Amino acid sequence: MTFDLAGLLAAHRGEQFDLHDQFMNPQLVNVLSTLGFDRRYVRGEGAELIDDRGDRYLDLLSGFGVFALGRSHPVIKDALHQALDADLPNLVQLDCALLPGLLARALVGKAHAGIERVFFANSGAESVETAIKFARCATSRERILYCGHAFHGLTTGALALNGGKEFRKGFGRLLPGATEIPFGDLGALERALSGGDVAALVVEPIQGKGVYLAPDGFWPAAQALCRSRGALLVMDEVQTGLGRTGAFFCHQHWGLEPDIITVSKALSGGYVPVGAVLTSTAVFDAVYSSMDRAVVHSSTFSKNQLAMVAGLATLQVIEEDGIVEHARVTGERFMEALRPLVDRYELLHEVRGMGLMIGLEFGVPTTRGRARFRLMELARPGIFSQLVVVPLFNRHRILTQVAADNVNIIKLLPPLIIGDAEIERFVSALDDVLADAERSAGLLVEVGRTMATNAVRHRRHARHVRHAGEAGPPAPPATPAPPATPAPPATPHRSGAGR
Repeated sequence: MTFDLAGLLAAHRGEQFDLHDQFMNPQLVNVLSTLGFDRRYVRGEGAELIDDRGDRYLDLLSGFGVFALGRSHPVIKDALHQALDADLPNLVQLDCALLPGLLARALVGKAHAGIERVFFANSGAESVETAIKFARCATSRERILYCGHAFHGLTTGALALNGGKEFRKGFGRLLPGATEIPFGDLGALERALSGGDVAALVVEPIQGKGVYLAPDGFWPAAQALCRSRGALLVMDEVQTGLGRTGAFFCHQHWGLEPDIITVSKALSGGYVPVGAVLTSTAVFDAVYSSMDRAVVHSSTFSKNQLAMVAGLATLQVIEEDGIVEHARVTGERFMEALRPLVDRYELLHEVRGMGLMIGLEFGVPTTRGRARFRLMELARPGIFSQLVVVPLFNRHRILTQVAADNVNIIKLLPPLIIGDAEIERFVSALDDVLADAERSAGLLVEVGRTMATNAVRHRRHARHVRHAGEAGPPAPPATPAPPATPAPPATPHRSGAGR
C-alpha cells in the first residue's frame, strides 16, 4: 500500500476553500473570498509564493516570520529527509534523546552567560505559557506584568497578556494577576513593581503589533527595576529572535540579560513547529526541584526529532550564511530606500524598525486630501493602510500585512535572505501606490470595486456548490486580490500574529 500525495492533490485541486467552508471556518472563507484573497498557492520558493496560474508573489509577510530563511530552503529539506530516512527513535518519552540536547546546547551558546537551560515546546504561545508558569514558580508570586499593544499568543495564559482587547472578547476571565502597563513607560513599571508581588515582566523587545520601539534608555532601566524588586525579566523573542532585527536576539542590542527568553517561529526552518524557553539554572531548578517533580511541566510532542533536526539545521544556516549580519545590513538599506518616500508623500509619516522588521506608519496629510483621509477614518479606523495593501497585491503581486486592527501601519517581515532586487521592487511599488493615493480617491474606488466583484462571485459560487450538492473548484477571481487583514480583528502579528 502506498500513499499518493501528488494524486491526492491533483484529484482535489481547487477545492480548498470549499473544504474549509464546509468543515473548518466558513467566516474566514467569507472574508478571504470577499477581499479576493482566495489565491490557490501551489509552491513556495525563497521569498516568493507561486499560484496555480504561475503568478509569483513577493512574500514580505513570511508566515509571520516563520520563513526567516525563505520557503523550501534546500539545507532544511535535506536535513529532514535525512532524519526520516534514519528512522530515529522518536518520542520515547522515558528517554534523554541526543538531538534535543544538541539543540539546547546550541541555543544556550547564543544567549548571555546567565542562560543555561532550555525547555522545548511546540509554539510561541506554548513557550509563553511555560514562561508564565516558570516565573510564578521561581518567585512564588502571582502577578505578571505585560504591556499595552502586546501580543503573546492566543492560548489562555498568553491571551491574558495581550494588549489587544479584541482577542479576548467572549472568552471570560483569564489569568488572575495579569496587569497591563504602557509600553516603554518607566514610571508605570516602577509603580507596578512597588508592591513587591510581581513575578515577571513579560515583554517583546519590539512590539509586533505596530512595530513599536521603546524610548532610548528604557531597557537597561527596566531591567534594573525588575532586578531591584525581585521580578524576572521575560523577553518574548518569538518573532524578533534568530536574527530578525540584526542581532541573534533583539534584546542584545541593549546588552540585556533576561531571566527567561522565549523563541519559536524561525527556529522551525518553516517546516516543523517548535518553541523553546531559555532560562537561568535558578529558574529551571525552582520548577524541577526534585525527582518527583522531574516531569511537573512537559509537552508530549515538544522534543520530537524532526523539530530538533529542523532547529539544528536552521541554526547552522544562520551561522554559516551570515544571516544575522545580512539582516542588519539589508534592513538598513531597506529603511534608507524607504525614507525618501516620507518626504515625498504626506500620507507616509514614519519608517521605523530594526533589521528586517519594519513598520510604515500612515496618517493625515497636512494639505491635499486631508478631508478625504479623515472621512475614510471615520467610516473605518485604519482603513487607509488596507487601501495600500490591496494594490500592492493587486497591481504588484506583493504580500504585506496590516500591523494591527484600527491602526494605519503596515508591517514588513520579509525572509532574511532578501536582497537589493526585492527592496527595489517593493519601494517602486509603494511609490506607485502612494502617488495614486495623493492624486485622487482612486484607491478607495479600487478596493470597493474589488470587494463588490468578489462578494458577488463568492455568492454565486456558494449557490452553485449548494445546488450541485458537492464541492467543486471555485472559478479564478476576476480581480486579483488584496492580502488585507480581515477586520475585526486584524491579522495578528503572530498566532501568531500569532504574530
